[in-house]
Amino acid sequence: MSSNFTIKDNLIENRVFLHRIMAAVVFIMLLTAGLVVRLMYLQIVGHDHYASLAKDNRVKIMPLPPTRGMIYDRNGKVLAENVPSYSLEIIPEQTGNLDDTLAGLQKLLAFSDDQLEQFHKLRKRQKRFTSLPLLLNLTDDEIAKFAVARPFFPGVDIHQRMDRHYPYSELTSHVVGYVGRINESELKSLPAVEYQGSNLIGKIGIEGAYETQLHGKAGYAEMETNVQARPLNTLNEVSPISGDNLNLTLDIDLQKTAYDALEKYNGAVVAIEIKTGGILVFASRPGYDPNPFVLGISNDAYQALQKSDDQPLYNRALRGLYPPGSTIKPFVGLGGLEHDAIGANQKVYCPGYYQLPGVSHKYRDWKKTGHGSVNLSEAITQSCDVYFYRLALAMGIDNLQSFLKQFGFGIESGIDLVGEKAGLVPSPEWKHSRKSQGKQRSEPKAWFPGETVITGIGQGYLQVTPLQLAQATAILANRGKVITPHLVDKPDASQVARTIDLKSGNINQVIAGMVNVVNSQRGTAKGLRRSAKYQIAGKTGTAQVFNIKQGAKYNEHSVAFKLRDHALFVSFAPADDPKIAVAVIAEHGGHGGSVAAPIAEKVIRQYLEDEL
Repeated sequence: MSSNFTIKDNLIENRVFLHRIMAAVVFIMLLTAGLVVRLMYLQIVGHDHYASLAKDNRVKIMPLPPTRGMIYDRNGKVLAENVPSYSLEIIPEQTGNLDDTLAGLQKLLAFSDDQLEQFHKLRKRQKRFTSLPLLLNLTDDEIAKFAVARPFFPGVDIHQRMDRHYPYSELTSHVVGYVGRINESELKSLPAVEYQGSNLIGKIGIEGAYETQLHGKAGYAEMETNVQARPLNTLNEVSPISGDNLNLTLDIDLQKTAYDALEKYNGAVVAIEIKTGGILVFASRPGYDPNPFVLGISNDAYQALQKSDDQPLYNRALRGLYPPGSTIKPFVGLGGLEHDAIGANQKVYCPGYYQLPGVSHKYRDWKKTGHGSVNLSEAITQSCDVYFYRLALAMGIDNLQSFLKQFGFGIESGIDLVGEKAGLVPSPEWKHSRKSQGKQRSEPKAWFPGETVITGIGQGYLQVTPLQLAQATAILANRGKVITPHLVDKPDASQVARTIDLKSGNINQVIAGMVNVVNSQRGTAKGLRRSAKYQIAGKTGTAQVFNIKQGAKYNEHSVAFKLRDHALFVSFAPADDPKIAVAVIAEHGGHGGSVAAPIAEKVIRQYLEDEL
């Protein structure tokens, strides 16, 4: 019997064991060194970063939206304000059964399924402990109903908020504008910090143009929260800075007078304070109620506004384009004198029509029997078309265009609103550059003498806005001094931007004719009520809506209302010391003297009775 024995080598085993111990010690030392280095990094190098992260887990920044600035008229009357309203809000996690709560509330307050759907969309984007609005702008009756049933609806309560309100409704819709909910495209361009917590932004009018000033600066509150991000208490708070209040040059009482005076006619009235450029009236009729836009107008209501034949959303004062008709004649007459195309006392014979040499077509005068021999002042007073046909041709379209542009026609006025249209003063270059409406470019179009002829009486391609007519009249009354029209009253807003070099004698001749328009028995606005304290200088205008065939007779009563001529009137007063300039356009009003002029007279009389 034999057995195998392994003889241990203690020396080798001790050496192996010692190597393992040393390796373990080195490994432990490396791990310890790594831990020390990491601790040093966390405590020293990365302290600020990780302390901030830890604080963010414990402290949440809650935005505090600012109160929007108020808007006032020149006399301190409120045009846009912030009014308290009440909303019904729900904290879902406190309701027990949210579906049952919503069903009970809908039965109690009878809100629509659309409102319920909006709430569910909002709920999906928020945490269950967040207070979410279900109904906005509660009525007194709704508040009373819920107050009685409140014990049966845990997690539901009424909260106060501030909503924008426009007390003058349609009177200021086109000038003050409105605020509305911030849409996705606007959100991308807005400064995120300033608009956190804000739901509304100025869309149009003063609200849109002065959004930065009106909005203010957002504040914030540092809220201590638990691990579920539920607020526990406030650690620090920086109060928001309210938006600036804006004082407009607008006179809301004059605005109402002008708007009401338009009565059954759509149109616009613009009045400017001549020495300052401040807009006194900026009325566009019809207007609309801007208040539903604040919280979100229904689709049906918005579609009704868009599809209305009266186009209440269209700002006629700022964007309406009209042929100026005979209201352009004082400027054409002044241009003729300045360019030596005619003398002030030079007579032109008017037989009731004008013909270009060698052409059979007759350019008719509004007075079929003609005006006889008239000079410039008489031609303005009686609105003789033939005189201005001849004068426009004598000036030439290039001189006519450049002169009219000096008075602001065909260019934007620079008013502190967004969306102004520039109008059009035509020229051969403009016509040559026109493209056809189809895909193919049209051949360059020649400019014809007849197009110059009709430009001289404010017809043809010539298009102006009511704002441009008022500004040009103010420049004329101000004897060439150009002040940019403005709505917000600012210290530097009344400075003279430029001065047109005009001869005072020529201006006197034109103004004399405009005074006689109202005060002479042969004037086209002789029916205006006159004041013993001041004289009005003005010019009537009638703008054709459609062309009348050669030899045909226009009968106002035989055509549809929408095809009747527009009635226009421009004016300023007092004639010897001008303070206010007014432009009126009454769509399809027919006659400037009988329809548009009385509207301007009401505005002037009310303003000057307060001033004189």
